[in-house]
Amino acid sequence: MATNFTKELMVKPGTKVKLEKYDPEETLGWEKNHKTKVSLEKALARIDSLQYLLYAEHKRALLIILQALDAGGKDGTIRHVMSGVNPQGCHVTSFKAPSADEQAHNFLWRIHNAIPKYGDIGIFNRSQYEDVLVARVHNLVPKGVWESRYDQINSFESILHKNNVRILKFFLHISKDEQKRRLLERIDDPDKRWKISEADFAERKHWEDYIAAYEDAISRCSTRGAPWFIIPANKKWFRNLAVSHIVAETMEDMDMKFPPPTVDLKRLKWK
Repeated sequence: MATNFTKELMVKPGTKVKLEKYDPEETLGWEKNHKTKVSLEKALARIDSLQYLLYAEHKRALLIILQALDAGGKDGTIRHVMSGVNPQGCHVTSFKAPSADEQAHNFLWRIHNAIPKYGDIGIFNRSQYEDVLVARVHNLVPKGVWESRYDQINSFESILHKNNVRILKFFLHISKDEQKRRLLERIDDPDKRWKISEADFAERKHWEDYIAAYEDAISRCSTRGAPWFIIPANKKWFRNLAVSHIVAETMEDMDMKFPPPTVDLKRLKWK
């Protein structure tokens, strides 16, 4: 099945997003079978090969941003989609509540410090968008402050794009029922109980507020240089398939080339 995942799942700039119109069960006609498994394996192999080229060329970087409601699958996506890459050139940053030092700077300071260097892939588990999501839902700052941050984020991402940092932003879209199932699964599975936090369950009370906040963030910050992708994520296998293909398609579009050798190969002599 020939599917352009990038085209199908990208939020075009200027789109007014209403998440109720996006089915978290969607699979674009794919089924969980051997054919899908092979397609995923090929995409992962392409990412591995292209990461080597990215590192060799050393002229640009790739930044992958993962956002989701609790239990949306950010950790699982990182574990599966990045399973074949060289860990020396792939760095994951998880953004928690800001530390005292981070709070002493502007909200983008800690983000800029984690941007991947040329030749590397950087993955953000949560990101600058927490400052227009959590900060908005829980009234951590006045409305005028978080309202101004959309433009600041767009400007920040534009600077990165103009300086050869490609940005992919994924919203892993799950339903409220699926979130409940996954949270209850953590209670039932002894190997997953360590993940349980009271905050995960308490935040469900704010589900609609978070949906509204995500709709605004995606609508206002999906740009040509830093697009958002809404990934139907109720089915983990499709989530992994879609994200893998989009990453591979993007890296292929970067038109990277191996640099020339730094020595004159004809003058090398073997003894």
